Amino acid sequence: MYQQHIHNHIFGKLIKSSLLNTGYDLDFKMRLSANLSIVHELFYEIYGQTEACNVWYDKLLDTCIQAHTNRSTLLKELDQKKESSGVWYLSNEIVGMSLYVDRFCGNIKNLSDRLEYFKELGINFLHLMPIMQSPESESDGGYAVSDFRQVDARFGSTDDLRVLDDKMKEAGFYLMLDIVLNHTSNQHIWAKKASAGEKQYQDYFYMYEDRVMPDLFERTMPDIFPDSSPGSFTYDKASGKWVMSVFNSFQWDLNYTNPAVFIEMVDTIFFYANLGVDILRIDAPAFIWKTLGTTCQNLSQAHTLLQLIKHCVQIASPGMALLGEAIVAPKEIMMYFGTGRMKGRECDVAYNATQMALQWDALATGDVSIMLSAQHDIQQKPYGATWINYSRCHDDIGLGYEDGMIQQAGYDPYEHRKFIKNYYAGNTIDSVSKGALFGVNPKTNDARISGSLASLCGLEYGVIRKNKGIIRQSVDKILLMQAQSILSGGIPMLFYGDECGYTNDYSYLNDEGKSYDNRWMHRPIIDWKKNDKRHKKGSLEQLIFSGIQKYYQSENPILFFVITTIYSG
Repeated sequence: MYQQHIHNHIFGKLIKSSLLNTGYDLDFKMRLSANLSIVHELFYEIYGQTEACNVWYDKLLDTCIQAHTNRSTLLKELDQKKESSGVWYLSNEIVGMSLYVDRFCGNIKNLSDRLEYFKELGINFLHLMPIMQSPESESDGGYAVSDFRQVDARFGSTDDLRVLDDKMKEAGFYLMLDIVLNHTSNQHIWAKKASAGEKQYQDYFYMYEDRVMPDLFERTMPDIFPDSSPGSFTYDKASGKWVMSVFNSFQWDLNYTNPAVFIEMVDTIFFYANLGVDILRIDAPAFIWKTLGTTCQNLSQAHTLLQLIKHCVQIASPGMALLGEAIVAPKEIMMYFGTGRMKGRECDVAYNATQMALQWDALATGDVSIMLSAQHDIQQKPYGATWINYSRCHDDIGLGYEDGMIQQAGYDPYEHRKFIKNYYAGNTIDSVSKGALFGVNPKTNDARISGSLASLCGLEYGVIRKNKGIIRQSVDKILLMQAQSILSGGIPMLFYGDECGYTNDYSYLNDEGKSYDNRWMHRPIIDWKKNDKRHKKGSLEQLIFSGIQKYYQSENPILFFVITTIYSG
């Protein structure tokens, strides 16, 4: 709804900032005018009762204006190009790969030299796993960030990242990076100042002098890592306070009831946008709002914050899409695309996590009934949003699909999940899988699954036993799983190493910073001599690489899949 006083206020700001001089600025003014009322509404819905709310709202507007001012001419041109092409990320020409830079090729500079490798495979979209500064021994794979704006020296520098992005833009590639909105490392400057007793920064986190509030929160908050990090609070000796740490003791949850935190993180989002990020992956958005007496997950205020972020991004950096990393049931994932009048106006992209898990279910059972029962919910995705489809990622495989889906297929939910876990852990008679259970909860017997695509499909088992039949069947399974990802609609995303059939990497057991987390077994260190075997006819690397390559580069991947399936039997 148009409200003249709101628009008069912002128009005055634009005049003062001289942002009415170019065509790009006029586009900005139009986007600002179109989104301003909803930004005002959403901000006041969350922070309307906050002291000095009007001052904080002004700071948010200033942040959006400054982000546009800082945006390069090239990125503004790309914004216009993307907008003129429609919803650019719905293109069926986008094919992605997710990778750890250091484990893939050492550093960002080396990655620039691997763009031809990606082109050979048919990849034009790269998701670089966390590369920002984090403590080496307590990084949670880079998701414990100690500086959101500095590339960790292990990967290179922020300037190296800018050079890489320039080369990627020139070659027609898209870039995705992560931002961790929910928490920081306990080594972040905010956490250090909070630990040292600075009240301003203690208000950035959930910090309590005794166990009264932590105990009340933990009555309804489930453990995320019950085996390695039980509970949701950590005692900080320096400050003498209990700090909310939902994931790990070294990851301190940010307090978004404080508008200062929100504006700091919006400014950080614009930092990534102006680096040239095409899709920003928001890690764990379900956790960003906490309310006593709830699970502190998937709360309505979290969605309001995401909608507010989306509209701010639409104003200042419209060429950047947002991915919400919410690994929840389909009906709950749909909420991250927006609901009601905000449908299609929250996150633009989400992981098709249920489809991924059900692919593994079907592979173990040979029965697609449960997968089919989920399709009605999955297909409710609104126009203008899309899925990331994948068979494997850096994370574990959860079995969180609904009991009703399993019952509809005629199975008992508890016994069915027990079978799936045992199958991929290699604990059933007919299993050739070499996976492992992750996050085992002794109270509920809940667990997830770790292991590389190839090892879960039986390749490791077949190679150890030199069984050609199992090896051939495992290659077929690998290609089948990848075909599912490309034929399900959305953006197919390959996990690095899977294109050459990497099996579990057990070297993580010798690393003190990783040995407690068996997910590192499916995060391999790439041996480029092995990858070069993709050119050796008849090698496992060539069979897998060329099969995936044909899916990605075929003008009719559905026809190609049908033909190869019939041929392979």
